[in-house]
Parts: sequence; C-alpha cells; structure tokens
Amino acid sequence: MSYSFMSDLPRYVFFTGKGGVGKTSIACATAVNLADSGRRVLLVSTDPASNVAQVLDQTIGNQITRIAAVDRLSAIEIDPEAAAEAYREKIIGPVRGLLPEAELASITEQLSGSCTTEIASFNEFTDLLTNVQGTAEHDHVVFDTAPTGHTIRLLQLPGEWTAFLDEGKGDASCLGPMSGLDKTRTQYAQTLAKLSDPAATALVLVTRAQKASLDEAARTAEELAALGITEQRLVINAVLDEAAGNDALARAVIAREQQAIGNMPLALRALGTSQIPLRASGIVGLDNIRALLAVTNSAPPNPLAAPSAPSSTTSSIADMVDELAQDDHGLVMCMGKGGVGKTTAAAAIALALAHKGKRVHLSTTDPAGRLDQSLGEAVENLTTSRIDPEEATRAYRDRVLATKGSRLDEAGKAQLLEDLRSPCTEEVAVFGEFSHLVSRAKEEFVVIDTAPTGHTLLLMDATGSYHREIVRGMGPDARIVTPLMRLQDPDLTRIVIVTLPDATPVQEAADLDADLRRAGIVPWGWVVNQAISQTGTQHPLLAARAEAEAPHIATVNTLATRVATIPLLLEEPTEPALLHRLATH
Repeated sequence: MSYSFMSDLPRYVFFTGKGGVGKTSIACATAVNLADSGRRVLLVSTDPASNVAQVLDQTIGNQITRIAAVDRLSAIEIDPEAAAEAYREKIIGPVRGLLPEAELASITEQLSGSCTTEIASFNEFTDLLTNVQGTAEHDHVVFDTAPTGHTIRLLQLPGEWTAFLDEGKGDASCLGPMSGLDKTRTQYAQTLAKLSDPAATALVLVTRAQKASLDEAARTAEELAALGITEQRLVINAVLDEAAGNDALARAVIAREQQAIGNMPLALRALGTSQIPLRASGIVGLDNIRALLAVTNSAPPNPLAAPSAPSSTTSSIADMVDELAQDDHGLVMCMGKGGVGKTTAAAAIALALAHKGKRVHLSTTDPAGRLDQSLGEAVENLTTSRIDPEEATRAYRDRVLATKGSRLDEAGKAQLLEDLRSPCTEEVAVFGEFSHLVSRAKEEFVVIDTAPTGHTLLLMDATGSYHREIVRGMGPDARIVTPLMRLQDPDLTRIVIVTLPDATPVQEAADLDADLRRAGIVPWGWVVNQAISQTGTQHPLLAARAEAEAPHIATVNTLATRVATIPLLLEEPTEPALLHRLATH
C-alpha cells in the first residue's frame, strides 16, 4: 500500500512547492520508494536550498552518481548558483574589456536575479529531458523542483529573444537573462512537449495544511494547468494527526490544519490528495526517508523527545520595540519569503510603538485587508494604508504597454507583456507605492510589511530608469537623495528579516540578507516566527519538533545582531489584543 500520489507515476516526476514545505524530503522518499520497488531511478536536484546529499548521506555533485545504499538509485545535483555563474560568464565574457566598467556592472546586475538562476537551471535540465540516451537506463527521472509557469511561458514566446533585447524593447527583468539561452527552439519545444504530456510527466504539488501555503499551491496549479501541464497531484505534508491529549497547542494546531484543509481552494479539491503526517525530526538518513512514506503500522515510530521548555536564548519583539522607541521616527521594513509572517511582525511592531505614544503609519499588502482595517479603527496614534500589489502591477503594465508597447508589432508586444509578468515586475510596481511612504519616515514611524529585494533596488536605482529620471529633472548642483540612499541610511531605516525555524526558510532568508548587503543595505534584525521551542508544549511530537529547531535558530544567531522569536500561537494573531501581546514583555 502507498500514498495515492505515487500510483502509476510516469517517467518524469516533478515536485514543486514553496520553501519549507518538505519538497526535497518528499522527492527523495519517492525516489527511494520507487527504487526499493524495483524501478531504476535518477533523482535530480535543481533547488538552491536543497539538501539531497545530506538526506541521502552521500556526496553527489553535478555528475550522475550511484547511491551506494540504495540499489537502482542514482542522483545528480545541478548547482543553480554555479549554473547561473557559468551562464552569466557566457554572456559577459565576450564583451569584457570592450565595454566600460559601469556598463559591465549594469549587465552583471541585470543577470543577478532569481530569473537568471531559474533559466540557467532550466538550461541544464533540458538535456535530461531531451537527451534520451543519457537517461536511457532509468525508468523514472525524479526532479525535486520544477520550472515555474513564468519560465515555461518565456520559452513559448514568439520571435527571437536576443533581437528583442538588442533593439531595446525589453526591460531589465527576465528577457535579459534569456539572451544566453544556448539550446535551439526545437530542443526547448521538445522539453515543453514532454512537460505537458500526461503520459510522460506528472507534477506533484507539495504544500502544508496552512491557508497561505494552500493558496500558493492553488495559484501554481491553475497557472501550470493553463499552460497544458494537467497531470497534477497534491501532497499535504507534515499534518499533525496524533491525538492532542491535554496539550492546548496540539489541539489548536490540529483544529487550524483541519479547517485549512476543509476550506482549501477549488483548484486543489479536484486533485488526488495525499496527507503525510508530521514526523518528529528532520528527514535525514535512509531509515527516516523510508519511514516518511510508510502508511502501515510497520513504519518506525516517531522518536519522542522530552517535553519542551520555553527557550530564553533569544529576545522578543518587545526588546526590538524598546530599542526602536528611543527615536520618534524612522522606517521599519519587514521582509521575507511569502508565508513566514511578515504582516504579523509588522503589525505587532506598529501596534507596540503606537501604544508607547509614537506616531506610526502601517502599510500592509495583506490581500484581505484585515490587519490595516482592524488596527486603524482600534488604536490611537496609528494610521494605516494598504498597498494592492495586483492593482499597482496592472497600472504599471498598462503604462508601459501604452508607451513602449505602442511601437511594437504583435510578436514584440507578446514578448514585452511576458517581460512584464516577471517576478520582478510586482516589486517594481509596488516601488512607486512605497517610495512616497519613505519620505514620511522623517516625521513619524513608518512600518512596511514588504519591500523590493536588493536586486530590484539596484536595478531601479543604480542601473535602471528611476535614477536617470531623477537626475534629468534636477540641476547640476542639486543634492540627489534616492529611495535606495534612504534605505542605506542606518539612522533612518531598520530592515527586519522574518523567517521560520526550519532549514529552507532560514537559507532563503540568508540569501535575502546577502542580496540586501549587495545593495549596501545592512539588515537591522531578524524575527524567527512560529517557534515551537518558545511554547513549552507537552505534546511529545511537537516537543521533538521544538528540539529540531535549535540548529536553525543557532544559524540565525550567527547571521544577525538582533534576533527576536515569536512562538507558535494557540490563535492566529489577527486581532489587536493578540498582536499587542506579541510585542510586550
């Protein structure tokens, strides 16, 4: 007996999901399970945060390597950063020494974003999908990540990417990185045909029993289905299904998860769904890998830890607020990947500062508009606003299409429109919304729950059109202060990175930290959200998970000068009273 997502798997199996949902663990467990059942399997990792080698307890690298402890299993790790570096060099190398350093720096920054990494990785595994001889001995090829719908759409565009860029029709987002694609359109067409063939490829969406994670999975499912990738399966990982006993936290977690599953989006309800229970420890080592997908009583039990005691090794949001409140104004920006709790952290900080008598403006991108509405009505000294990313992006696209797009033919318009659908575009569009908020921080506290990444800021402010427009409109003796310069000012701006106490979210937060530092912005502090180790839970399984958080919180402490933790709460903090408790001693 096995989980339904593993039934009748085709040759190519792609696992996709946001960071921290357990995508790599599920991919590894599937590959081992298939190999144990007699199939010949190649496991491919293209995830920058993947730890396949650690999970399988064997060094792998970028060559197909036999896994010694598992008959019929081989693996290969495509290092996305190395692939991206080689990809950049292929584009920049021929013009190095021919172009001015400033222009080379501009090109390098255009090729430093996530789009370049993804396209370079796609370039690498195109060979695995089109080179039948290279993978002929394998019955299944299992990928622990999948190309996004955006990358697939880029490869379907009409016309020539390089010509489009050379003629100056594109913006610095994703079409720039595409200038280095070295496969023929025929090879990419073959790859895309295999991705959309249900007899050849299955896509497994890995998610958690949380509303934000399920909503993200639904968006991915709809986007890929629209591109013809219809053979989709759903895995809800790490569901707490053990009896809660008298532990209040366990009861609350079970209730929240079951509510999220019961109300999951329609796009997911039609998919075959498998629920995998929460395990006590990290999925490392073959015994744990094999146990992960075991569905009978013969599976090894979860190792139980002693009851968790609240940790006191890190400070709280209240300590951060006390330090911030020594001033009467400033910009506080909470940044991090989706689903880590940026809005919660921003609202708690804003509320606490307002309770201390400080004038505060909170700007949130919460799509439901809950926090800004409830806080604005209930709290003295606090004003709120909500940035609508979809509306800002739509207005930005319309403006570019009406100007630059008016001079293009139909093929050129299609390419420009896809360029405007890049992951960077929303950040660029929201930039205009939040840039005017930055100026308010000279008079009051401005707390923002999202912000462009360092890469986007560099593109816009150092090499992009924003800086040039400012310079053009000012006299030669004027003192120019751009938003990036304000964000680089530690006396005005405090960047707070928000993460979760797990391997992938911490790695992604570390990457964001490095990205910001490249833009000359030094993060002021970190917040570790949903920490079980802060709860004192008596539930054995949750206590074991609390113990597993320790090395990830230790990693955060090596990266940050200030670290605050927010415990996993009995109730989701959507009301002022609960948020206020987060930021008080």
